[in-house]
Amino acid sequence: MKNLLLVTCSILALGAVAPAFGADLAAQPVYKAPPPPPPQVAAAIYDWSGLYIGINGGWGFSDATGGTVGGQIGYRQQMGQAVFGIEGQGNWADFSGSNVSTTFPLNTNRSTTDAFGLITGLIGYTSNNVLLYAKGGAAVMSNAYQVTSTLTGAQVASIDNTRLGAAVGAGVEVGFAPNWSVGIEYNHLFMPDANVSFATAAGGPPRGPDNGGQPAVVATDRIRQDFDLLTLRLNYKFSPPVLKY
Repeated sequence: MKNLLLVTCSILALGAVAPAFGADLAAQPVYKAPPPPPPQVAAAIYDWSGLYIGINGGWGFSDATGGTVGGQIGYRQQMGQAVFGIEGQGNWADFSGSNVSTTFPLNTNRSTTDAFGLITGLIGYTSNNVLLYAKGGAAVMSNAYQVTSTLTGAQVASIDNTRLGAAVGAGVEVGFAPNWSVGIEYNHLFMPDANVSFATAAGGPPRGPDNGGQPAVVATDRIRQDFDLLTLRLNYKFSPPVLKY
């Protein structure tokens, strides 16, 4: 009986303590581990550094106007958001035009350009895959000039030559794929005027008392050759964009 009484008292005591112990456990704060950080994703930062080649086509306009198509090759180096480079460009052209000479109103000057080339340096500013730039350097052109009489239609002089000048320009280029970019560019070519000499049909005083006719005299006309150039460009760069975190 003593043992039964002791067991009964122990059970009652445990029953009284258990709710209080459970309440203490429920009152304890629950701490959860923070969620793991999301995986780091690489953002594509377009890098303009590298060797590139491309094609271009467009329109030239001045005294001589027409279409042109050609190619370019160059190298660019990006430093931060600044881009520096050098480029060579060669184009076939079909520029032609004519105007009445201001020096000899009875003559018409005609000029044609069948090719030109540019060697330019470049400096630009980039925002990821968009590049704004300015350029400048040397220009060379293959030209032909003719002087024609407006009265008879006869050609009184002609000359073919290659002329050296300067070029300045600006453009914008957008990278639309890892190695490809497309852009539009404007250039102004400063070319020296062409001096075309020819013999006039008549003019000047008689050479002497024994020569009552009008001798032929040599005249020189100047043909302006500056022109503006607007082209669309497509480039392929051999270096892919750099992925940065």
